[in-house]
Amino acid sequence: MQKTALVVGARGVIGGNLVAHLEREGDWRVIGLSRRGGDDAGVVRNIAVDLLDRNDTAATLAPLTEVTHVFYAAYQDRPSWAELVPPNLAMLVNVVDAIEPVAPRLEHISLMQGYKVYGAHLGPFATPAKEDDPPHMPPEFNVDQQDFLERRQLGASWSWSALRPSVVAGVGLGNPMNLAMVIAVSASISRELGIPLRFPGKPGAYTSLIEMTDANLLARATTWAATNPGSRNEAYNITNGDMFRWCTMWPKIAAFFDVDVAPPLPMSLTEMMADKADLWNTMVEKYGLLPTPYQDVSSWQFGDFVFSWDYDVIADTSKSRRAGFHDYVETEAMFLRIFQNLRDQRIIP
Repeated sequence: MQKTALVVGARGVIGGNLVAHLEREGDWRVIGLSRRGGDDAGVVRNIAVDLLDRNDTAATLAPLTEVTHVFYAAYQDRPSWAELVPPNLAMLVNVVDAIEPVAPRLEHISLMQGYKVYGAHLGPFATPAKEDDPPHMPPEFNVDQQDFLERRQLGASWSWSALRPSVVAGVGLGNPMNLAMVIAVSASISRELGIPLRFPGKPGAYTSLIEMTDANLLARATTWAATNPGSRNEAYNITNGDMFRWCTMWPKIAAFFDVDVAPPLPMSLTEMMADKADLWNTMVEKYGLLPTPYQDVSSWQFGDFVFSWDYDVIADTSKSRRAGFHDYVETEAMFLRIFQNLRDQRIIP
């Protein structure tokens, strides 16, 4: 039976890589939802929609009667943890309210989460985090979204799954949470200025353990959880499978960009990179790069957030392995592959 995926948030680094993976699998039709929409190509149809507008969402999704799987990866950023809850919960509710009544073959709703479920954004948390760890004090929109799906699924014929990656790395522009772009653009600017690459985060962050999640691996895990009968109504931590410290990874990243490494120097990337738009535009012209607005090439606030983690950020992935997902990606190789991909696409010099 033909499967039709509705990818919500199809233009983000997670959603975009998921769409590409579904195309490669070959047995999916894909409908991508995003605020900006996009061009249709092959099995992929893109639709623009404002998910915060309940009426627009209902009207736009009403014709999508063929949908069998919803992959939810949409996100709206806000200044505080409490402010994140209303819009991000509302978007999910609007999608489910719109698609469930019109898609009689709906089998599964996949929810993209993260380590905020464990309180990783608040400070040192119990590591390695496990899917059944006790909850922390709200607000937390990831938790509210899962609670909504669990309640909504009772008595329904469809199932849900929740994927909990670490920091996701992949190729994607205009995304508020893309650490690979933060590193690539800051390293490229450092080389252009003739200065060494310095780790900008807190001193403790340089030596703490951290892990990453490759966007392609996450896409494979997402479709696995959505189609594996044994994964119905379960949450899974998904990571590359290795851990590292920035103090050992940073010199390897610097070597790729052919820049020296100097001792870490805590600084706010949001502040230090605020005046670099003219420099970036000059680099775009000088190196014949893809014309990309400076505000779309990186997410400095997210970089500041990740580089402030002066505590271990790791999760236990044994649950997904016991259930049958065994993919592994070496994180150093992942970074170098993404950086080379960015060069090949003429996004960075």
